[in-house]
Amino acid sequence: MADVNTHLQALYPFLHGGRKDAKLENAALLESVAQKARHSVDTKREFFETNAQQVVDTARAIAEVYLHDGRLFTMGNGGSSCDAAHIAVEFLHPITAGRPALSVINLVTDTAMMTAVGNDVGFAHVFVRQLIAQCRRGDGLIGISTSGNSENLLTAFAKAKELGMTTIGLAGMDGGKMAQSRDLDRCLTVRTDSIHRIQETHVAIYHILWDLVHTLLADRRGGLIKEPAL
Repeated sequence: MADVNTHLQALYPFLHGGRKDAKLENAALLESVAQKARHSVDTKREFFETNAQQVVDTARAIAEVYLHDGRLFTMGNGGSSCDAAHIAVEFLHPITAGRPALSVINLVTDTAMMTAVGNDVGFAHVFVRQLIAQCRRGDGLIGISTSGNSENLLTAFAKAKELGMTTIGLAGMDGGKMAQSRDLDRCLTVRTDSIHRIQETHVAIYHILWDLVHTLLADRRGGLIKEPAL
């Protein structure tokens, strides 16, 4: 406890009527790095130890979408919108040799459409309108939310289920409304209240999903599909 108090005083000396000590401040910052790194690793380990089969089952669900000529759609808000874009890039532009590009549409990319719908109808509908126009039965939808309570994702999942799509969520904390919703076929929940650790674990999840999906597709197709040389 004494060491913790020393580190806190080094970072916030004004709370204790003193000035910063450069060495103590650096030591406190180093300890902060170590603690955050441990927490990140521990969060990922705990998630995958608890949810490994769910991850495999989710990968199978995505693979089935592609095996039946479906397409994948992604969505999210804020930092999770960046994850939606990242997922799309991974599937569309595989960097591992011999793995084919797979169709993905990121629903966050069209800012003109999103601002039009948000302004005219409401932000809860920015993904729904796109699903109505572009999706068909057998497609898949992945939505990412650190809280699991994003209204526009929940509204989109409801429409997706109505359209006959496979619905997958990545959430955090207790999973929120996404984890309780019947409109999601699967919801992978990172159970921590740290938004940063949730987002870091989400990245690991969809990288592993990408890899598993390609493995499953290769197994079902009888080998890797090689793209023609450019």
